Amino acid sequence: MTNAQILAACRSNWEYRGVDDASVREMLDELSAHLEDAEDAGRTAQDVVGRDVRTFAASWARARAPLSRRALRMVCLGSLALGSVLLISYLPRWTTELDVTARLIAFWVAIGAVTVALELRRGSLSLLEGWGVGLAVGLPVMVLADRLVGDEALFTLPLWVVPFVLLPGLPYVLADLRARKSRLDGGAG
Repeated sequence: MTNAQILAACRSNWEYRGVDDASVREMLDELSAHLEDAEDAGRTAQDVVGRDVRTFAASWARARAPLSRRALRMVCLGSLALGSVLLISYLPRWTTELDVTARLIAFWVAIGAVTVALELRRGSLSLLEGWGVGLAVGLPVMVLADRLVGDEALFTLPLWVVPFVLLPGLPYVLADLRARKSRLDGGAG
């Protein structure tokens, strides 16, 4: 494996494990420096990371960010995604109450499950691929749920709930944005 392939594999593994963006960049910089030092000393990349890059990346992620912290981050970011989906669902109706139906739940669960599966397998989806997933998976599941369960509202969700669902993920988004900005400011100077 080349150094670039090792760095890409490690980045993918760390992002999958929920390591924050700032830590991922710092870890990549450190690993890149170690790989260059090994290369300068006449050693191979395998001397640095071992035979299995994924095992190396996983052990470093566990040491860097314990499972409880990574799980909390993923739950909070999942809450942010759910809140965003809810907010988007209110907009076309211009209402302060959303009737939550089985087809609405089925649509978003299907899209979420397929998107997560594809992201874990291939990396991030482009916007076009995301729309494709929505049309190819979400719409048939929504129609099926509508036929099986009907279009009756399961419950009504007031708009004031959405900020409380969005709130847990905001600190993580802000921290990632600040880390990205400081990295860009540091790289420019």
